[in-house]
Amino acid sequence: MKPNSPTRIELVSRRNFLRLGTGAFVTVGLACNMPGCTMLPDPETETRIRVPEGFEPRIVARSGHRTCDGSDYIWHPSPDGGACFDAGDGGWVYVSNRETLSAGGVGALRFDANGTIIDSYEILGEGRMNCSGGPTPWGSWLSCEEVSGGRVWECDPFNRWPAVARERLGLFEHEAACVDPLSRQIYLTEDRRSGRLYRFTPDDAMAGPAPDLDAGILEVAIVSGGTVSWAEIPDPSGLSMPLRHQVENSTGFAGGEGIDIFDRYLRFTTKYDNRIWEINLADDSIRVLHRLEGLMHDVDDLTHTPTGGYLVAEDGSQMRILYFAGEAAAPVLLAQLPEHRESEITGLAFDPGGTRLYFSSQRGSTGGDQHGLSFEVRGDFSSLGPGMAMQEWILDHDQIGRYC
Repeated sequence: MKPNSPTRIELVSRRNFLRLGTGAFVTVGLACNMPGCTMLPDPETETRIRVPEGFEPRIVARSGHRTCDGSDYIWHPSPDGGACFDAGDGGWVYVSNRETLSAGGVGALRFDANGTIIDSYEILGEGRMNCSGGPTPWGSWLSCEEVSGGRVWECDPFNRWPAVARERLGLFEHEAACVDPLSRQIYLTEDRRSGRLYRFTPDDAMAGPAPDLDAGILEVAIVSGGTVSWAEIPDPSGLSMPLRHQVENSTGFAGGEGIDIFDRYLRFTTKYDNRIWEINLADDSIRVLHRLEGLMHDVDDLTHTPTGGYLVAEDGSQMRILYFAGEAAAPVLLAQLPEHRESEITGLAFDPGGTRLYFSSQRGSTGGDQHGLSFEVRGDFSSLGPGMAMQEWILDHDQIGRYC
């Protein structure tokens, strides 16, 4: 074992993790077969993480600490929504929101083609409770504020131009956003117990390399008979009344969270009823794709894999990321942080090559904003399937410097 490398602990017994068909929940037996290893890491200096055999995790950023010797940027507290952007030279940038009320914002990690962190910096230095967001096809990051009257900021992952608040996308308690690459329409979730689903259509959606997000129509979803239609929001500023109340027959969803588009299917999660919804953008049909009540706790972030499956993260409790190959397939455990029960898993995003998954534990194992950790899991994600053996790793919080 190389000096300072993470400790790998084999899981010597395993069973099927979870079966949606029967609703059975089976815990995994753990044992350590390495002399002198401990199953309970020191929460101040170490993190225990479980990933499938053949996958390798590492910590790439730690709140309150520099991520690279060549940068003075201190990784932000409460890392939340994130995305990756192709740098054009074989490398990429991972952006991450800062979900704190007093000082929101967005930070970024720059990787070279080998996955080495070569820089880190800030791309948004203001904002409030920047929760999740979404990447755009024209290469910007939409950072969403989860506060009353919250805005959406359009940011440059490479810090070439200053972030701009796009208030035409509505002032409300934003959670996440995603962009339809064909129509350039933006879909947005609202994190309230009866939050709405919104759609913004730029006036010049298909003109030029990027549309003008300061001009367009904001609409709210109305669900009837398994079909979704859209009605214009009269006052996107919310000065007259909250947006969710402006269209009388608009549909409420139980706490909108992660949202994503793949192959003409729009999927989003609702945390208070633990559901994954799906809209077929070809015919505007809508359905509940998965009912995860009793199987997951507070479903949260959502993204698709390079092969079209989808990942779902959960808040608190068991701190898992589950992989779904499709509607009928039983979910597969992709990652778990057993000691991080007072935290949330946030910021799911794949690198451009699809071999590295990034995400954060917003408050780490202590539950404190200043103890967030951001991770990378590397492996062949096309190999994910039922019955995979799990391995356990102990990651040293101070390992970050090895990769700079």
